[in-house]
Order: sequence, then C-alpha cells, then structure tokens
Amino acid sequence: MAKTRTNRRTLDFYTVKSINKTIRAGDCVLMRPSESSKPSYVARVEKIESDSRGGNVRLHVRWYYRPEESIGGRRQFHGSKELFMSDHYDIQSADTIEGKCTVHTFKSYTKLDAVGNEDFFCRFEYNSSTGAFNPDRVAVYCKCEMPYNPDDLMVQCEGCSDWFHPNCIDMTPEEAKRLDHFFCQNCSSEDQKKLQNSHATSRHSDIKVETKRRRR
Repeated sequence: MAKTRTNRRTLDFYTVKSINKTIRAGDCVLMRPSESSKPSYVARVEKIESDSRGGNVRLHVRWYYRPEESIGGRRQFHGSKELFMSDHYDIQSADTIEGKCTVHTFKSYTKLDAVGNEDFFCRFEYNSSTGAFNPDRVAVYCKCEMPYNPDDLMVQCEGCSDWFHPNCIDMTPEEAKRLDHFFCQNCSSEDQKKLQNSHATSRHSDIKVETKRRRR
C-alpha cells in the first residue's frame, strides 16, 4: 500500500525557541555547518513550511557562498564579511538555525558605522556550476587596479578622486591616517606636495582618508 503524502502548509513566520528569534521569508539566517570546525552557513529564507500539525518545520533556502567556497577561491579584494548570492537552493530543517544575520548591499555595508558579527555584504551573484559571477566586472582603483576591499585603508586623491592603498604609494598606514591632504603622483605639483606634507594640529572635517570604510 502506498504511503499517504503528508499535507504541508506554508507558515508566515516561525519562532526559533533556542535563540528566541522570529524568522520570516526574506530573512537571512546562520545555519549549523556539517563540520564544527567550519563557520556557520548563511542562507536567505525563501519559504517556511510545516506539517499539518505545525511540527517538522522546514525552510526553503537560497545559499550564500563564502569566497573560499567558490571555484576561484578567495582573492585579495574579497572582504572578510563578503558573501556571494548563489543559485543553490535547498530545504533544511529549522532545527539547524543558529541565529539571524543581515546581508547588506555593498553600498550600505560601506556606510555602516560599526560592523557586527552578524553583518555581511554581497555584491556578486554566483553560478555554482560554472563559477561565473554577475556582474562579471567591477570598478578598480589604485595603481594596483584592484576592486575595493572595504576592510582596507585607502586614501583619496584630491585631484583625480581615485583611491589608493598606502602601501602602493610608498606610505605606511600610520602616515596615511595623519594626512590632511593627498595628491597622487600624476596630480602632484610642487605647491600641492607642500600642502600634502603640511600637517595641521587639528584634522579637517572633510578628510579623505577612511579606515575600514570608504564612502562614495
């Protein structure tokens, strides 16, 4: 005799008692990894469903990948909190939820005053079978022509408005933090070099140096 298929119903929300958090479709969650040595998996909840009695709650999720989980691996410009939105969908038990998190757009992440443990950002979609990214190219900066890593300190030229890593312009991070003005080699004149090297006792409110964040 064939087994009777259990009817399932879609839930508007589900409260995870172990963390006292309410989960809804569209929320991002941290999920228990297959190995305890690995960081928590990150997923976006697409749908929540249970059996007819309200038990056996399952989540339809879309996985985020970390750079090291992609075919190309982690690269220099990938931020420590960067994730890729993948095309990998799955169904997981609600019991694997470890917490809620927020996956920001790249722009909103760079405007955060402080980054918490549950803050991440995403600027690429990732095809898990081909390793392709969308978009397949982004703006590059500095003499090294690398995409922006929001973890890195950068200084902006007041002439061309490009951004530079201190190491790429023969400057230490400490020296960059003390700058009141900066002109890159292409924009520098003798007067601008004098301005660059004159450090006021108090920093200007519009200093073009950012630690951890760059605003555009």
